Amino acid sequence: MASMITRAVDLNADLGEGFGRWTLTDDEALLSVVTSANVACGFHAGDPSIMRRVCELAAARGVRIGAQVSYRDLAGFGRRSMDVPPGELADEIAYQIGALEVFARAAGSRVSYVKPHGALYNRTVHDAAQAAAVAAGIRIAAGPGADLPVLGLPGSLLLAAAADAGLTPIPEAFADRAYTPAGTLVPRGEPGAVLHDPDTVVARAVAMAAEGAVAAADGSPVPVAARSLCVHGDTPDAAALARRVREALAAAGIRVEAFA
Repeated sequence: MASMITRAVDLNADLGEGFGRWTLTDDEALLSVVTSANVACGFHAGDPSIMRRVCELAAARGVRIGAQVSYRDLAGFGRRSMDVPPGELADEIAYQIGALEVFARAAGSRVSYVKPHGALYNRTVHDAAQAAAVAAGIRIAAGPGADLPVLGLPGSLLLAAAADAGLTPIPEAFADRAYTPAGTLVPRGEPGAVLHDPDTVVARAVAMAAEGAVAAADGSPVPVAARSLCVHGDTPDAAALARRVREALAAAGIRVEAFA
């Protein structure tokens, strides 16, 4: 188990998940806590003005900007799996990253990494064709020979496809999600898939970072060699919870710092 220990960890959250007059995430509060911001790129949430504003806030606070890419599913918040042809999916991934890059550069920063959202994230854990398509889209956006790290579930086909494409795979874990014994996330439609008790979330975050393991839904230990921890921005009091997680990590002697 010692090989799984992480003494420095990134803290990421999903931001910019609104559209027009509709808002979901407390972007400003979360950006005072996290080290990496997964910014919605308009396909599951977000619009140009929101993207610009979040990039400006992140750049001002020294928070890394990541492109949170998804299926083209605004109505379903990107949580419905879709059979998008690989070539089309690759183009849509590159398109989303490029859109966010415009606003990141305008804010004096850049897109430092990419993380799929929702159904696309879960689909690319086991779907080789879609994982390869996502990696191909990121490669287009990164440019020949350049790196653009990819956040994904440890052991997923997405991280393998990213490595094959010459991109740095970054394994992440979720402090506020339940795990199956196989190390995948319990589907959101099942009871207990999202954890809401703050004490439980904080304890799991520290265990993941310090011990490299977490208890699955059946109580069995699951190894999680994570370089980044995610606290979902759309959960109630997400900013306060993220702050508690960060304080607990620091108290456990774990550095909280961006990976990119």
